[in-house]
Amino acid sequence: MSKKKEMSRRKFLTEVAAGGAACAIVPRHVLGRGFTPPSDTLNIAGVGVGGMGRANLINLASQNIVALCDVDWGYAGKRLDRLDLDIERLKKRIELPAPPPPGEQPGEFDPVKAQARVDLMVKLKTEHLPKARRYTDFRDMLEHQADIDAVVVATPDHMHAPIALAAMELGKHVYVQKPLCWSVEEARKLSRRAKETKVVTQMGNQGHSSDEGRTAVEYVWAGAIGDVREVHIWTNRPLGFWPQGVPRPAPLKDGPEPLKWSGRDVNTRLAAALCGDYPVPGGLAWDLFLGTAASNVDYHPIYHPFNWRGWTDWGVGAIGDMGAHLIDHTMWALDLGFPTSVETVSTPFNGASYPSATLTFYEFPARGAMPPVKLTWYDGGLKPNKPEELGDEELNKEGGALLIGSKGKLLYDTYGFKPRLLPKSLHESFGKPPQKLPRIAGQFHEMNWVDACKGKVEASCPFEYAARLTEVMLLGIVALRAGKKIYYDSSNMRVTNALQANDFLRREYRQGWSI
Repeated sequence: MSKKKEMSRRKFLTEVAAGGAACAIVPRHVLGRGFTPPSDTLNIAGVGVGGMGRANLINLASQNIVALCDVDWGYAGKRLDRLDLDIERLKKRIELPAPPPPGEQPGEFDPVKAQARVDLMVKLKTEHLPKARRYTDFRDMLEHQADIDAVVVATPDHMHAPIALAAMELGKHVYVQKPLCWSVEEARKLSRRAKETKVVTQMGNQGHSSDEGRTAVEYVWAGAIGDVREVHIWTNRPLGFWPQGVPRPAPLKDGPEPLKWSGRDVNTRLAAALCGDYPVPGGLAWDLFLGTAASNVDYHPIYHPFNWRGWTDWGVGAIGDMGAHLIDHTMWALDLGFPTSVETVSTPFNGASYPSATLTFYEFPARGAMPPVKLTWYDGGLKPNKPEELGDEELNKEGGALLIGSKGKLLYDTYGFKPRLLPKSLHESFGKPPQKLPRIAGQFHEMNWVDACKGKVEASCPFEYAARLTEVMLLGIVALRAGKKIYYDSSNMRVTNALQANDFLRREYRQGWSI
């Protein structure tokens, strides 16, 4: 495509997104035979394509996947190569659905949706991957490939902001996996820049586009449980998913006394036991993986792939992983805004790896006629007391939210799924709440973003909202690092009672990196 045509195409997509859907779809006969109208497909680049980014690309395979970027092609390449195996497995499940294990209810499996997913996987494998240009450094990609309209960012948390900001500076629409970023300051910058550039933005908390999640919000708006003053939200992460509460690998140092078996000495032994000679795997650009992180940490398989989430250099722990899926609908329904105080208590925290379990206590002020709210976050397997209205049923061990109102209670699972009123008699008598929110076509979060880029709809979870949600999550980390209850002045983005905690609202960037 010529540079003139490409600039016109990019200009068209940006202006359509800013100006709405008027004339967004250009008939093919107007443009001439053989020319695909710019409104038909987006040229999308993926940054971080071995994990969740791979799933995003599958869901976006109806578009043009023109560029792929990853700092570890040894890992990402294998994950993309597994598409063939995953396609065959899904095909077999469609042909011969597996019976549920003894004593369990049949799971929900929609063969029609499964076949649609197979088709997308095949399209990604056969049409997009062979022609998409591959990069290791996102800066090279943005500099040298001008045909990119939109960028999906699915890297570790610490790189979300620099990549998204660089893309927005070039007028490219951005979809960023949750959490939106690593620090409160980054959340503010992303929200502000999205507004300034008018590009279409979306955070990857897909439950925001689910019908059930929107129904959960509508229950509250309809007054089904009355005034809400107390909320409990929990997840079992990081249990069984990635390590937290562990020391950074380090060799033993000679000391005047041999190590004993005190708690401190056991941690020293654990650090030494984890230590080893692990060369950087082929295909991994470790320096680019470190990116903005201030510490020059040597490679170790306990950090990458995936386990980075539990380390303070790169991730924000369980609340960063699941908060966007669990706190979202409560914050949305109650219009919580920012808390005035936050306190986090936890199992031991060594500053390098997040604790095994935390409790975070948020206090939100009154909003108009709505009363103040106390919200408690639980992770690491901690859970609130079971409401007596559940009877013999147990709280979902994987995660959920319980909103306690003056007229009843609302319980929902992760992603806002299975919203139901307590007691059961209230759920049965109230019925479905009036529908106040639009439903997202197919409940497809990524394609909602694509349609918004084309000016057809509004984005489900744009940065304006996503940044506020992320800031609330990150304030739990700030309180953890502060080691005390913090009082927060959101208007000035400032902790008022523990001045050193203000350093935790930002991050120190490694030399050569900034935002």
